Amino acid sequence: MQLSDIIAADRVKHVSNITSKKRALEEVAGLLSNGAPQLSDTNILASLAAREKLGSTGLGGGVAIPHGRMRGTEESVAAMLILDQGVDFDSSDGQPVDLVLGMVVPQEATQTHLSILKSIAEMLSDETQVAALRAADDDAAAFDLLKTYSDNA
Repeated sequence: MQLSDIIAADRVKHVSNITSKKRALEEVAGLLSNGAPQLSDTNILASLAAREKLGSTGLGGGVAIPHGRMRGTEESVAAMLILDQGVDFDSSDGQPVDLVLGMVVPQEATQTHLSILKSIAEMLSDETQVAALRAADDDAAAFDLLKTYSDNA
Protein backbone atom coordinates (compact mmCIF):
# COMPACT_ATOMS: atom_id res chain seq x y z
CA MET A 1 0.00 0.00 0.00
CA GLN A 2 1.24 3.48 -0.88
CA LEU A 3 0.35 6.96 0.30
CA SER A 4 -1.39 7.56 -3.03
CA ASP A 5 -3.79 4.73 -2.09
CA ILE A 6 -4.97 6.43 1.09
CA ILE A 7 -4.89 10.18 0.39
CA ALA A 8 -7.19 12.20 -1.86
CA ALA A 9 -7.00 15.71 -3.26
CA ASP A 10 -9.73 16.98 -0.92
CA ARG A 11 -7.61 15.97 2.07
CA VAL A 12 -4.58 18.13 1.21
CA LYS A 13 -4.97 21.69 2.45
CA HIS A 14 -2.94 24.87 2.89
CA VAL A 15 -3.99 26.57 6.13
CA SER A 16 -3.11 30.03 7.37
CA ASN A 17 -4.93 30.31 10.71
CA ILE A 18 -3.37 27.46 12.72
CA THR A 19 -1.42 28.68 15.76
CA SER A 20 -1.14 25.58 17.96
CA LYS A 21 -0.55 21.85 17.90
CA LYS A 22 -4.05 21.29 19.26
CA ARG A 23 -5.62 23.32 16.46
CA ALA A 24 -3.49 21.49 13.84
CA LEU A 25 -4.69 18.14 15.22
CA GLU A 26 -8.32 19.36 15.12
CA GLU A 27 -7.96 20.43 11.50
CA VAL A 28 -6.30 17.20 10.37
CA ALA A 29 -8.95 15.18 12.26
CA GLY A 30 -11.62 17.00 10.25
CA LEU A 31 -9.88 16.19 6.97
CA LEU A 32 -9.43 12.56 8.00
CA SER A 33 -13.13 12.25 8.81
CA ASN A 34 -13.87 13.37 5.23
CA GLY A 35 -12.09 10.20 4.09
CA ALA A 36 -13.62 8.03 6.80
CA PRO A 37 -17.15 9.39 7.28
CA GLN A 38 -18.05 6.53 9.61
CA LEU A 39 -15.61 8.07 12.13
CA SER A 40 -16.34 11.33 13.90
CA ASP A 41 -13.91 14.25 14.05
CA THR A 42 -14.05 13.95 17.83
CA ASN A 43 -13.08 10.28 17.90
CA ILE A 44 -10.27 10.81 15.39
CA LEU A 45 -8.98 13.77 17.40
CA ALA A 46 -9.06 11.65 20.57
CA SER A 47 -7.03 8.92 18.85
CA LEU A 48 -4.45 11.40 17.53
CA ALA A 49 -4.20 13.16 20.91
CA ALA A 50 -3.80 9.83 22.74
CA ARG A 51 -0.89 8.96 20.44
CA GLU A 52 0.70 12.37 21.03
CA LYS A 53 0.60 11.71 24.79
CA LEU A 54 2.89 8.73 24.20
CA GLY A 55 5.41 11.03 22.53
CA SER A 56 5.39 13.72 19.91
CA THR A 57 4.95 12.64 16.31
CA GLY A 58 7.06 15.64 15.27
CA LEU A 59 9.92 14.09 13.28
CA GLY A 60 12.04 17.20 13.12
CA GLY A 61 12.74 19.42 10.16
CA GLY A 62 9.28 20.98 10.40
CA VAL A 63 7.41 17.71 9.79
CA ALA A 64 4.91 15.78 11.93
CA ILE A 65 2.99 12.56 11.30
CA PRO A 66 0.16 12.36 13.85
CA HIS A 67 -1.47 8.95 13.56
CA GLY A 68 -3.69 6.47 15.30
CA ARG A 69 -5.27 3.07 15.04
CA MET A 70 -9.06 3.08 15.26
CA ARG A 71 -11.96 0.73 15.53
CA GLY A 72 -14.78 1.39 13.09
CA THR A 73 -12.75 1.67 9.92
CA GLU A 74 -11.56 -1.00 7.54
CA GLU A 75 -9.33 1.26 5.47
CA SER A 76 -6.36 3.51 6.16
CA VAL A 77 -6.89 7.21 5.47
CA ALA A 78 -4.38 10.06 5.28
CA ALA A 79 -4.59 13.86 5.09
CA MET A 80 -2.02 16.64 4.86
CA LEU A 81 -1.90 20.19 6.19
CA ILE A 82 0.60 22.71 4.90
CA LEU A 83 0.75 25.51 7.44
CA ASP A 84 1.68 29.08 6.53
CA GLN A 85 3.38 29.39 9.92
CA GLY A 86 4.99 26.59 11.87
CA VAL A 87 3.59 25.58 15.26
CA ASP A 88 5.28 24.06 18.29
CA PHE A 89 4.77 20.29 18.03
CA ASP A 90 7.19 19.26 20.78
CA SER A 91 9.53 17.91 18.10
CA SER A 92 12.86 16.53 19.24
CA ASP A 93 14.74 19.23 17.31
CA GLY A 94 12.58 22.00 18.81
CA GLN A 95 11.72 23.34 15.34
CA PRO A 96 8.17 24.46 14.53
CA VAL A 97 6.12 22.14 12.31
CA ASP A 98 4.56 23.38 9.08
CA LEU A 99 3.90 20.03 7.33
CA VAL A 100 1.42 17.76 9.11
CA LEU A 101 0.55 14.43 7.52
CA GLY A 102 -2.14 12.73 9.61
CA MET A 103 -3.28 9.16 9.30
CA VAL A 104 -5.75 6.70 10.78
CA VAL A 105 -5.61 2.96 10.20
CA PRO A 106 -7.84 0.08 11.29
CA GLN A 107 -7.26 -1.08 14.87
CA GLU A 108 -5.94 -4.47 13.74
CA ALA A 109 -3.69 -3.13 10.94
CA THR A 110 -0.44 -3.11 12.91
CA GLN A 111 1.97 -4.19 10.14
CA THR A 112 0.16 -2.10 7.51
CA HIS A 113 0.30 0.88 9.85
CA LEU A 114 4.03 0.52 10.38
CA SER A 115 4.70 0.04 6.67
CA ILE A 116 2.74 3.16 5.69
CA LEU A 117 4.40 5.20 8.46
CA LYS A 118 7.81 4.10 7.25
CA SER A 119 7.02 5.13 3.66
CA ILE A 120 5.66 8.51 4.78
CA ALA A 121 8.65 9.15 7.05
CA GLU A 122 11.03 8.33 4.18
CA MET A 123 9.19 10.69 1.83
CA LEU A 124 9.14 13.49 4.40
CA SER A 125 12.86 12.99 5.06
CA ASP A 126 13.57 13.80 1.41
CA GLU A 127 14.64 17.46 1.56
CA THR A 128 13.77 18.04 -2.09
CA GLN A 129 10.25 16.66 -1.62
CA VAL A 130 9.70 18.67 1.56
CA ALA A 131 10.90 21.88 -0.12
CA ALA A 132 8.61 21.22 -3.08
CA LEU A 133 5.61 20.67 -0.78
CA ARG A 134 6.33 23.92 1.04
CA ALA A 135 6.63 25.76 -2.28
CA ALA A 136 3.49 24.25 -3.84
CA ASP A 137 1.26 26.99 -5.20
CA ASP A 138 -1.99 25.40 -4.09
CA ASP A 139 -3.62 22.28 -2.66
CA ALA A 140 -3.83 20.53 -6.04
CA ALA A 141 -0.12 21.03 -6.70
CA ALA A 142 0.76 19.67 -3.25
CA PHE A 143 -1.49 16.63 -3.83
CA ASP A 144 0.17 16.00 -7.19
CA LEU A 145 3.60 16.05 -5.50
CA LEU A 146 2.46 13.53 -2.87
CA LYS A 147 0.85 11.26 -5.45
CA THR A 148 3.76 11.40 -7.90
CA TYR A 149 6.34 10.74 -5.19
CA SER A 150 4.33 7.86 -3.75
CA ASP A 151 3.65 6.29 -7.14
CA ASN A 152 7.35 6.45 -8.05
CA ALA A 153 8.59 5.10 -4.72
